[in-house]
Amino acid sequence: MTAKIIDGKATAARIRAQVKEAIEKRLQAGKSKPGLATVLVGENPASQVYVRSKQKACAEVGINSFGFDLPGDASQEEVETLVRKLNADPAVNGILVQLPLPSHLDEEKVLTCIDLTKDVDGFHPVNIGRLAQKGREPVFVPCTPAGCMVLLEESGAPISGANAVVLGRSNIVGMPVALLLVKADATVTIVHSRTKDLPAVVRGADIIVSAIGQPEYVKKDWVKPGAYVIDVGINRKEDASAKRGYRLVGDVDFDQVSEVAAAITPVPGGVGPMTIAMLLKNTLRAAELADNA
Repeated sequence: MTAKIIDGKATAARIRAQVKEAIEKRLQAGKSKPGLATVLVGENPASQVYVRSKQKACAEVGINSFGFDLPGDASQEEVETLVRKLNADPAVNGILVQLPLPSHLDEEKVLTCIDLTKDVDGFHPVNIGRLAQKGREPVFVPCTPAGCMVLLEESGAPISGANAVVLGRSNIVGMPVALLLVKADATVTIVHSRTKDLPAVVRGADIIVSAIGQPEYVKKDWVKPGAYVIDVGINRKEDASAKRGYRLVGDVDFDQVSEVAAAITPVPGGVGPMTIAMLLKNTLRAAELADNA
């Protein structure tokens, strides 16, 4: 068996085109241009790259982008004051506080300051709490987990009734994607470093979502033939033949696992492009919510 490649790049491009078209229609109808504010505390190089790519994507679809950079030693009060100021600004529909924050800041308190209707990253404790509760709906869902679910649907994976295994239990991907799978009527197991006989647990999965940050960790003999595999990991692997001396790989051994899986996301070009596409979609929705407020 050779797995079908789940093309996140193509799916993300389609979503971005839909968002751009919807924004053009908004403007033609005399409505406001959606606005996204990004808050970056400190000089984490990876965070700076992420923020720049989000700002570029906003420009491409017609979303106003407002960047706010605070020094790494910014106080809790300074960060919270900025967020409250953005809450009150009608030109700002979405607020994204780039994580992780410097260790001296209380991340939960900062996220709690964001207006629920502007929480386009979906990390406000109330939004996460609603995601975890039966019969409750969050205003927004975290972007990467939401993108994973779209890719599963695109691949034709039967989610309802499936056994799903999520590798990793982070607040950003592992836990939210597990909750989304539960909402979609999958039976979900979350595995981590303390899981006994981890390969055997993974082998029982119809759907695998890996978000542990370990290069090529999931091997072919861990994967049941016909499983659907979503690889969230982005890891550097040394490669002397590569121009930069390394190449990007996922948590899953792609070459091996693609021999047995029904469908698999590549790295790069799988989940990565979906994160920003879902952020743009959430920002448009935030503007639509503001229209009706």
